Order: sequence, then C-alpha cells, then structure tokens
Amino acid sequence: MRIHNLYTDSSGQSHFRDIEVEWVEETRSGKLSKRLPATGIIFREVPPTYDLDWHPALDAGVQITASDGESRKIAAGEVILVEDTTGKGHLSKAVDNKIRNCIFVPIE
Repeated sequence: MRIHNLYTDSSGQSHFRDIEVEWVEETRSGKLSKRLPATGIIFREVPPTYDLDWHPALDAGVQITASDGESRKIAAGEVILVEDTTGKGHLSKAVDNKIRNCIFVPIE
C-alpha cells in the first residue's frame, strides 16, 4: 500500500514523498504493518470554506502544497502521514466545495 508522506527537511522546508507500507504479518483477514505507538485519536469536520495559510501539520483530505511548491490532492479515503510539525509547514485548500471529515492519530 502506497501512502503520501509530508515531511520537513533540515532547512525547515516541507516536501512530499511516497512511502510503501511494509507488511510484517499476514493473517486470514489480511496483511498488517508494524504497530506504531499512538497517543490518541482525534476526529474533525471541516467546512468547505476553510482554507489555511502556511501552518505545520494539521489537515488531510484536501489539496496540500508543500513549501517546496509541490501540490497534491489527497482524495477521500487516501492516507497521508504528515510529519512537517516544524519549519514553514504547508498550505491546505478545500477542494470540491465539500465538508471534509478527518481522523488524526498522533504518533510518537
């Protein structure tokens, strides 16, 4: 499974890369990745008029622009691992004029 990853480099700029999830176990119900330590889960509903200027990791399910200029539309159901919690951050822009529902799982 390929997921989007938004990260910050040593100069504080954010960039996209693709990560291939590594499967560590296969069960009757499917493949599993390693378990990541999480500190909780947060749900949020975002109105379609909500666009953010430069900010560190906050949103997904949206058009996101890294500070290096690359922009990606993260469609409903896609996964993005957002790690640009320092530096300049990224831009978030509503798409399709729809409410977006997000799940945040802070990992350590």
